[in-house]
Amino acid sequence: MSKPAEAADSSQPANFVFSDLHPRVGNRRLEIVTGLQREHKSIDPKYFYDIRGSELFERITGLPEYYPTRTEREILKRDARAMAEFCGKNCVLIEPGSGSSEKVRLLLGSLKPAAYVPMDISADFLRRSAIQLAEEYPWLKIHAVCADFSNQEKDPEGIPEGKRVIFYPGSTLGNMKPVDAIDFLRNLGHWLKGDGGVLIGIDMHKSSRILEAAYNDEQGVTALFNLNILNNINSIVGANFDTDQFNHRSFYNEEEYRIEMHLVSKVDQVVELGDAKLKLAQGEAIHTENSYKYTPESFQEVVQAAGFAIRSSWTDEQQLFSVHYLELDRSDTGTRGAKS
Repeated sequence: MSKPAEAADSSQPANFVFSDLHPRVGNRRLEIVTGLQREHKSIDPKYFYDIRGSELFERITGLPEYYPTRTEREILKRDARAMAEFCGKNCVLIEPGSGSSEKVRLLLGSLKPAAYVPMDISADFLRRSAIQLAEEYPWLKIHAVCADFSNQEKDPEGIPEGKRVIFYPGSTLGNMKPVDAIDFLRNLGHWLKGDGGVLIGIDMHKSSRILEAAYNDEQGVTALFNLNILNNINSIVGANFDTDQFNHRSFYNEEEYRIEMHLVSKVDQVVELGDAKLKLAQGEAIHTENSYKYTPESFQEVVQAAGFAIRSSWTDEQQLFSVHYLELDRSDTGTRGAKS
């Protein structure tokens, strides 16, 4: 059950509205415990993003080894006007997993959307980031929505009317297996109401040396980020994970075209998960994230399987990262993507 949108009070900008559609703790508890009790233990990467996790990820994006954010920012800055031509002015710009809304700032001047809808699972971080944005852009109507967008088969309630464009930067689609990415894009297609589009960032396949350096930075910030997921799990399910008893491990699985992140138990241990228990042997791993990297051909296959067509694509000179504008494919034979 969702809470109604909150009217702005005297301490909030007049152009800011907040809706809390956050999933109930019971649902999250079941999902977490189920994942940890599988033979191959896992935690959904969305649980990285409590306040501390969101702050650590912002630090990661500024690290010298972490090329995706700076490369995507360069593309967005360079090609914002071209992207605006596809999105159309006065659109309703929706950003699932908006975080600090840093990248959307690169587009707002060119797009001039009628409204911006940042969505995130971390309510406090979302509210703080959205209020800051509303203060910076007093002309922009901002309707922040706290929701688990990964489970939103229907569009969230209360989104303003207008042509919808979903902004999904950061190659977050890569956290999903390709079959799940197809389903996710199909769901986004239902949000569009027929005439909208998706502006999406995709990380590209490249040498394992570059990829593994990006997820094993010298300062150890990615390790802290990975370990912090256990602190968030402790808070959600009443667990007693001790982060000192785990090591961060990250590597590029070249056969699957994906970075894998794991937390490896240093010792034999038993962890309490509320009223359940989890046994971990020394050396046993909890899989916390996949980050798939795409070739142009493999991404095209995902897009077409989801019922979309690539209308335009932008990339950097080194072909490290790419941004694409997608629309629902209304043709009988499919539409091939155009490069620009």
